Amino acid sequence: MVLKTKNENKNSIYVPDIARISRIEKLSPTEKLFNIAFEDEEKQNNFKFLPGQFIELTIFGLGEAPFCLASNPNNREFFELCVRNAGNVSSALHRMEEGSKIGIRGPFGKGYFPFEKMRNHNVLLIAGGLGLVPLMSLIKYIMQHREDYREIMIVYGAVNPDSILFKNDIGYWSNRSDISICISVDNPDDKWTGEIGVCTKLIPRVNFPPEDTYVVVCGPPVMYKYVIVELEKKNFKPENIYLSLERRMECGVGKCNHCHIGNKLVCVDGPVFSLWEIINLKEAI
Repeated sequence: MVLKTKNENKNSIYVPDIARISRIEKLSPTEKLFNIAFEDEEKQNNFKFLPGQFIELTIFGLGEAPFCLASNPNNREFFELCVRNAGNVSSALHRMEEGSKIGIRGPFGKGYFPFEKMRNHNVLLIAGGLGLVPLMSLIKYIMQHREDYREIMIVYGAVNPDSILFKNDIGYWSNRSDISICISVDNPDDKWTGEIGVCTKLIPRVNFPPEDTYVVVCGPPVMYKYVIVELEKKNFKPENIYLSLERRMECGVGKCNHCHIGNKLVCVDGPVFSLWEIINLKEAI
């Protein structure tokens, strides 16, 4: 299947479409997963996005904020957003109930995780904390088309066991023989029996050949430079390392300049970039 990048919204990119929250699931003390569908059935059926792209979510009467899509791009019934209760828009969203109306603009971004290039190659996915969310659409797509990809490994670091996201999905992946998962936490509890420390300490265990592997990284900005150091030690190619800079975004259409880095606008040119594209841009990493 070929996914298209074109935003097929017939209306202005500045005008949100009405959508409803169909399901809410609490994933952690601070994150909830929202299933969302447009009221217009035709709009929902035609809604297409690529792994790594994002939308702008409007709380009417309050404001809007950007969020990366966490669902399988092939799902036409609804799309998923995992949102941390951290700001005015996100906290208002957390107070909403199933059936509530919201506004959606997008999808936005021309930089996405290159699932086409990854075919017939190994894929290493590295996530820290909330950084697992933008990777979920890529992971779900790969798992749906598992025969198209070689070895898959997920390295995930969380603050503590309670903050681990998508526990049901992780449990499902852990029971499969065709995917490897390494999880670490900074602050374990009495029941934790897994790895302890930041996720970068797990990278030396990766034994994928660097010339035949694509790497995807997403997490807090401070994490990136340490992850890159570890990847460089293993000789991964900068053109095969992809990073999401989604935390820099605001308006989504390149007007506010909040996400300006060098000659790039994250919301327009990204939010996903190869390391080769941004390695010499100040403040990118």
